[in-house]
Amino acid sequence: MAGCRLVRMTELRKTVESFWATAEARDWDTFADTLAEDVVYTLPQTRERISGRERYVEFNREYPGDWHLRIERIVAEPEQVVTWTHFTVGLEEMYAISFFTGDEHGRISAITDFWPEPYEPPAGRDHLVERY
Repeated sequence: MAGCRLVRMTELRKTVESFWATAEARDWDTFADTLAEDVVYTLPQTRERISGRERYVEFNREYPGDWHLRIERIVAEPEQVVTWTHFTVGLEEMYAISFFTGDEHGRISAITDFWPEPYEPPAGRDHLVERY
């Protein structure tokens, strides 16, 4: 049983790694192969949801700007993978945290993206922190 869970964790992790690599390469056919046909993509900050592989691929294909990405960290469990990703769009930099759920075929069935905005910390804690 534990061996089966490890295989599923490894499979989904590899699928998510391929998802990001093919997105960066703009290889939309291979990108689509990482997704379940009924994939659901959710953006909580904007309260948007995209249902279905074709619509989600088109959403990414049409995304404006010359964006690029780099995976900072991947954490994998048998049915879920979480990534911390660094994006650039021109001179703008941003980070995303993405939660991926897999289906029984090793494809991505659900994605939830969080795009936290950077902000200046509150005053009064300079003596406790180091800014980077």
